[in-house]
Amino acid sequence: MSRERQFWIWLVILVGVIGIVFVTSSVLLPFVAGMAVAYFLDPLADRLEGWGCSRWVATTIITVAFFAVVVLLLILLFPLLQGQVVSLATKLPDLVGGLTSWLEPFRDRIATLVPAEQMEELRSATKSFAGSIITWFGSVVQRIWQGGLAVFNLLSLVLITPIVSFYMLRDWDRIVAKIDGWLPRRSADDIRMVMGEIDTTVAGFVRGQGTVCLFLAAFYGIGLTLVGLDFGLSIGLATGLISFIPYFGMLIGMVIAFAVAFAQFSDLMPFVLVAVVFGAGQVIESMFLTPKLVGDRVGLHPVWVIFALLAGGALFGFTGVLLAVPVAATVGVLVRYFIRKYLESDLYGGERDSSAGSGI
Repeated sequence: MSRERQFWIWLVILVGVIGIVFVTSSVLLPFVAGMAVAYFLDPLADRLEGWGCSRWVATTIITVAFFAVVVLLLILLFPLLQGQVVSLATKLPDLVGGLTSWLEPFRDRIATLVPAEQMEELRSATKSFAGSIITWFGSVVQRIWQGGLAVFNLLSLVLITPIVSFYMLRDWDRIVAKIDGWLPRRSADDIRMVMGEIDTTVAGFVRGQGTVCLFLAAFYGIGLTLVGLDFGLSIGLATGLISFIPYFGMLIGMVIAFAVAFAQFSDLMPFVLVAVVFGAGQVIESMFLTPKLVGDRVGLHPVWVIFALLAGGALFGFTGVLLAVPVAATVGVLVRYFIRKYLESDLYGGERDSSAGSGI
């Protein structure tokens, strides 16, 4: 079979997979979540197997323990978080009004430096841009809500995800071996190499970055609560959990925390303590957690990750958010692979540059 024909066959398969995901995205969430949990827990199951447990016993122990911890945390945290979220939503207009009043002197100062016509144009452009951003972000959130948190999907997530996780975790090694047996023999080594790079990249993000996010959620939640910040537990947990979005997650949490602190406190010390909590979290993450748990295995540019997450959420809802990083990792590895092949080919001229293509 010629390479051109192989290319078209793989392209048809890719288009078919994308089409299936698009058509079934409304019911795909619990299956994707179950696969993600199984992938996250597979190294632990392998370790228990190495200690003498059968795969079935290891899978049962790990699955029951994992979901028991999740349910326990939800039971303990849900009442606190519910009250804080409702209270935050109630006080949000007052927070925005207070922040606007605080910014008025700066606005007046700018108005003295900028001509009135340009100031009005700037104000109109700012309102238009802000409105567009809010509308776009609202549509993304609405899509995620409709695609991931509808009543049916929420029930299926609770009931089906543990079952999918159990069977995927139990049969993970057999599934991998079966797929490996289907590979075309001539290209099997190259495909294994590429899939190994994809696995390393995804594992570094899902397992490593996931562990970092859980630690940061606990650290920020406890730290902001000890500072005495209103809604500190909710803000801290949310900030930690969205820290997988490079820069944006921590920044949005810090802005909200300072806005709440501005409305709550009148002296400087609480602001300093809030800054210390976020600063300490970033130091621990960048100097200890990320180098140890993630290292340089991810190889995904932050801008590429942000784009993938937003595009996945806009297209497929919460399911798209879950699929965004594996898809981004796959695309990045494939692009680097084809660049290497191009640099080794006669089309390039026979020269090699191993450093090219490392930023995707």
